[in-house]
Amino acid sequence: MTTYMLVAFLGVAAGMLSVLVGVGGGIIFVPTLVVLMGLSQVGAEATSLLAIIPVALLGAWQQRRTGDVRLRDALWMGAGAAVTVVAGALVADRLPERILRTLFAVLVLLVAVRMWRNAGAGSRSKSASEDAPP
Repeated sequence: MTTYMLVAFLGVAAGMLSVLVGVGGGIIFVPTLVVLMGLSQVGAEATSLLAIIPVALLGAWQQRRTGDVRLRDALWMGAGAAVTVVAGALVADRLPERILRTLFAVLVLLVAVRMWRNAGAGSRSKSASEDAPP
C-alpha cells in the first residue's frame, strides 16, 4: 500500500508543479520512479510518458482558459515530437542505463541553469506574435 501512496503523491506533486512552473511531469516523475521506486531509466521514462497524458491535457486546458497557450506552437512541437518519438524509444531501449541516466541528468541541469540565468529577464505579457490570428 505504501507504493501506491507514494505514486499518488508523485502524481499530486507533478500536477501542481506542471501548472505552477510549466515543467513537464517527466522532470518529476522520472527521477522519482528511478530513485524511490527502483524502476530502470527506460521503465521510468515509459511510465512517465503514459502518466503525463492526463496532466498535460488538463494543465493545457486550464492554461488555455486563461489565454496562456500558444496553440500554433504547441501543434508544431507536437507534430515534430510525434515524428521522432518511435525512433527515440528505439534508441533509448538500446542505450546503456548509465548513459541514458546521464543524458537525462544533463538535460535537466542545462534547462535549470538556462532558466535560472534568465529568471527575471522575461515577463508574462504576450508578444505580438501570440496575439496574431492563426
